[in-house]
Amino acid sequence: MGPDDDSFDPEREEGREVAAEAGRESSDFLSLLPHYYRGEVGQMSTGVSRLDLTVDWAIGLLAAVLALSFATPDSPPYFLLIGMLALSILLAFDLRRYRSYDATRARVRLIEENVFANAFDPDGAVHQEWRRAIADDLRKPTLKVSRREAMTRRLRRVYFPLQSVLLVAWIFRITVFVSGEDWLETASVPGIPGTVVVAVVLGYYLALLGVTVWPTPRQAKGEYHDVNPGEWKDEDEE
Repeated sequence: MGPDDDSFDPEREEGREVAAEAGRESSDFLSLLPHYYRGEVGQMSTGVSRLDLTVDWAIGLLAAVLALSFATPDSPPYFLLIGMLALSILLAFDLRRYRSYDATRARVRLIEENVFANAFDPDGAVHQEWRRAIADDLRKPTLKVSRREAMTRRLRRVYFPLQSVLLVAWIFRITVFVSGEDWLETASVPGIPGTVVVAVVLGYYLALLGVTVWPTPRQAKGEYHDVNPGEWKDEDEE
C-alpha cells in the first residue's frame, strides 16, 4: 500500500481512530448520531416486545389455571397455588428483561434530552458530560435500576393484580365453590395440612403487598410518573 493510497484499512492507526475523529467533528458526529439512535430505539422496541410477551404468557397462564380449577367441583384447588408459583417464576424472568430494557431506554432518553430537546429549545438545560456517560456505558454496560425497584414497578403494573385474581379465586374455591366441605380441609394439599397452606399463602401475599406498596427511590429513567394529564399545547395556537 503506497503512501498516497487513502483506502480505509482498519488495522492502520488512522483507521482505528476514524470514529474518534468523527466524534470531534460536529458534522461527522451529527451524521453518525441518527444511525446510532435508530439502533438504540430498535433495541428498546425489542425489549418492550419481550416484556409484552412475558405478560401475555402470564395472562394465558392465569386463564388456564382458572379454567382448570373451576371446571368441576372435583378439580383440586392447588391448581391455583401452582398458578401463583408459575406467576412468580414469570416475574423473575420479567425483572431481568425490564432491567435490560431500562438500560437501553436510559441511553435513548439521554440522547433525546441533550440532542433533540436542545435542538428544539437551545436555551434548555443540557446534562454535563452526557457523551462521556453514553460512551462509558457502551464500553461497560450496566443496569440502571435496582432489582427491588424493578420488582416494585412490575408488581404494581402487572403481576400483583394477576396474583390478586388468583388469591380471590383460591379463597372462593376453598370456601364457597363446594358447599358442605370444611374449608381448611379443602385448602390442604397432599401431605400438607390446610392450616400450613393458608399460613404460607397469606405470608406470601403479605410479602408481595409490602414490596408493591413500599416506597423506593426512583432510578428508572424516562417513564411517565406522578404527573397529571393536561393540555399539551395552547388551543389558540392550533
